[in-house]
Amino acid sequence: MEFARAELVSAVTPIEPLPNLSALLGIDLHIKRDDLAGTTMGGNKSRQLEYYLGAAQAAQADTVLITGAVQSNFVRTSAASAAKLGMKTIVQLEDRVPDVDALYGSNGNVLLSRLLGAEVMYYPSGEDEAGADAALRERAAQERQAGRTPYVIPLALGNPPLGALGYMRAAEEILQQDSAFDVVVIASGSGLTHAGMLAGLRASGHNARVIGSCVRRDAQQQRRRIRAVLDALAELTAHASQVGDDDIMIWDGALTPGYGQLGPPAAEAMAMMARTEGLVLDPVYTAKVFAAVPALVESGEITKGSRVLFVHTGGLASLFAYQSALENAFPHG
Repeated sequence: MEFARAELVSAVTPIEPLPNLSALLGIDLHIKRDDLAGTTMGGNKSRQLEYYLGAAQAAQADTVLITGAVQSNFVRTSAASAAKLGMKTIVQLEDRVPDVDALYGSNGNVLLSRLLGAEVMYYPSGEDEAGADAALRERAAQERQAGRTPYVIPLALGNPPLGALGYMRAAEEILQQDSAFDVVVIASGSGLTHAGMLAGLRASGHNARVIGSCVRRDAQQQRRRIRAVLDALAELTAHASQVGDDDIMIWDGALTPGYGQLGPPAAEAMAMMARTEGLVLDPVYTAKVFAAVPALVESGEITKGSRVLFVHTGGLASLFAYQSALENAFPHG
């Protein structure tokens, strides 16, 4: 089956060695710079959107609707990508993170989405994916009545995981660049990036361990979600191999205190990457993902001397909404 694809990632993102961290941790560590993928601070969502917006173009849509957390990179990247393709964007922001300040609701991805011309609506719950999707579809019906042609990018399980195709494609790209990795460490949130990478590597016959670091749910819940996404992906395309349950590797050691909240493991990971390699991670996704690398080396799950690829999925725009949390984590003086 062929899938419509809007070309949003026009260049191969580099794989770079991290020599200082490699020496510190005793592994051969590299980074896949998907923070450079796509437009407006880029990120992994650009790869997913190639297939969602390709489907929107095929349906001759003029309006894209998407839901996500207040500081969602997916929402912001959708607004940027849709603008590039000449489409209107309606974004729905969900209340997922407790005890935030005013800056959280106005800076970072929210500010960029408004700059990009997105219309913003709100949904009161961050744990009701089906309800959030239903609210989008209700709004899409209103747009249709007004004479527009809307396309909804869904969030909940039970929808075709088109976004995972983007990371099956990314897996092929990685193998063309460098196939000699023992371990790939990647974000595990909606499950599309994690499942796509795992299915893509296995479809190409590569047996690197793919470890998904949880950013939203604990390991038990996330393992079930990845299983569901993989099963749906295998139904979507014959190119996705069946992946066994034992192949789904999940780590949730940096999830605490919860989605969108900066805990000590993530803060330590941010500092380690910034002060050792001069690269910045975000507090919601990539800091929690990179935190898995030193922790799993220390526990022995990643053995000394292993060749490890950390996938930097972007998300730096949200950094500017977390000033208070970052000042608490990294005080002056």
